[in-house]
Amino acid sequence: MNATKAAYRPVGLISGTLGGLVAGAVFKQGWKSLRHDEHTWGATDRDRSWREIWLAAAAQGAVFAVVKATVDRAGAKAVHRATGTWPG
Repeated sequence: MNATKAAYRPVGLISGTLGGLVAGAVFKQGWKSLRHDEHTWGATDRDRSWREIWLAAAAQGAVFAVVKATVDRAGAKAVHRATGTWPG
């Protein structure tokens, strides 16, 4: 493993954890704003259709993917600025 990848590893672990927390908060706030409901629909909600469950899961997955990509990219750019080498 080269030095840049080694330097990026702790950055990736920390940013990944923080990104997950941020994504959860962003999704929860967005859900509350759009649905006016504190409770996110889950797969075991008896009163929801398959379509509603799939839409809620897709929305949550999209938020997590966008936040993860943003955090990963920002971390890679930070390592690149610090080391002069891209970590990927």
